Parts: sequence; C-alpha cells; structure tokens
Amino acid sequence: MRLTIRGLVPSVACLGILALLTAATLAQSDPQFGVWKLNVAKSKYSPGPAPKSGTTRIEAAGAGVTVTVDQEIADGSKRHWAFTANYDGKDTPVTGNNPDADTVARTRINPTTVQTISKKGGKVTTTQTSAVSSDGKTRTVTTKGVNAKGEQVSNVAVYERQ
Repeated sequence: MRLTIRGLVPSVACLGILALLTAATLAQSDPQFGVWKLNVAKSKYSPGPAPKSGTTRIEAAGAGVTVTVDQEIADGSKRHWAFTANYDGKDTPVTGNNPDADTVARTRINPTTVQTISKKGGKVTTTQTSAVSSDGKTRTVTTKGVNAKGEQVSNVAVYERQ
C-alpha cells in the first residue's frame, strides 16, 4: 500500500476534527464544569448583605471536581477557598478562608444537579443544591442552614456561565 501526501492530508484533518469533537464532548460531560459569575441582581441573600461579586470555577479532577471560589463580600474584603471532591458523599477538606466550612461532601442528584453539605468542626452548617439550567447558561445555588455567626441562611445565588 502506497500512501501519498494527497491521501494523508484528509486523514490528518479528520483525526484533528475527531480530537476536537472528543475534547468538546468530555468538557461538556458535566454541565457544572466551567467558570460561573455571580449575578448579584438576580440573587437573594438572607441574611444579607449579598456579596459584591463572586466567581466559581469548577473543573474535572479524577472521578470528581475541583471547585475554586473567589468573592468580594459586602465590606470589600476578599474570600478565596477551594476543594477537590468526588461525588461520593465523603467529607473532603476545604482550603482557604471559607468561614462556614472546613470540609464538604458532594453527591450528584441527577445529571444537572449536585448537593454539597458543608461542615465546620464536624457539624453540618449548610446544604447547597446547585442546578444547571437546561440551556447550560445558568447555575442556581440554593443554600440552607446556619452560617458561622449562627444565623439562619436561606440564599438563592444565580450564576452565569462565562
């Protein structure tokens, strides 16, 4: 069999297209993946005040995810925390300055929804349900529980895909 350059070019082009399609499919396998920016105007925080801004990055990490959160809270101070967790419901450490959690446990509810249980000192503080819209453009995070100040929390944070 003799392979010519003319026959090789379409084959290489097809392999390139296949690689791009495969990468795109893997990147979209979990609708939670991506960079999400808080839409403060569409969000509701009780107790307030709402943060001035927030960005969450969710990336694949083995069988789970790495979640990185950056916020500017109402008084202008910054918060940054992260964790890497599987969807197995097991506690995993949180690094950074999250006042409400030193561990989290994540479980997948359905293909577009994840539950995260936060704990501080072994006690459950909040439960979050994170649901991605059917068009994949919006992620709504509903948080219930008690914050570090002992106040009841009932938040609905709306994030937009960047």
